[in-house]
Amino acid sequence: MGKFSVVKGDIVKSKTDAIVNPTNNELKPTGGVCGAIFNKAGAKELQNECDQKGYCKPGEAIITKGYNLKAKYIIHAVGPIYRDGKHGEREILEAAYRNSLLLVKQYKLRSIAFPLISSGIYGYPYNEALEVAKETINTFLIDNDMDVYLVLYR
Repeated sequence: MGKFSVVKGDIVKSKTDAIVNPTNNELKPTGGVCGAIFNKAGAKELQNECDQKGYCKPGEAIITKGYNLKAKYIIHAVGPIYRDGKHGEREILEAAYRNSLLLVKQYKLRSIAFPLISSGIYGYPYNEALEVAKETINTFLIDNDMDVYLVLYR
């Protein structure tokens, strides 16, 4: 079984094998965490690789190189845009975490750092987003051995 920690900090400084970029389905940089990751990684190179991948549906995740980050890889996960909690938002958010963790397993990585997906401009209520993240990660770690960090900015 792996280790799960909730920490405060700046995810772009994480020294894990992978960090998660909470992105949009077109894999384009936005503000907040996504913009910071693109800027630190090297926006041009990262955008070129993202453009080759194309499109990512809500709940899914893709992996790219980490470029100038300390992390070797960036996992781009698309969370739900929160409406009212009655349009499958929780299931999509759970899938975004789970699919990111599955990529870590597939690439035989040992550690990953997540931000709180969808809790910024996508409007997912902070405490609910935190609960979904913790539950989904803990469930995954029952049968998988890796170190998972949930990096909270505030």
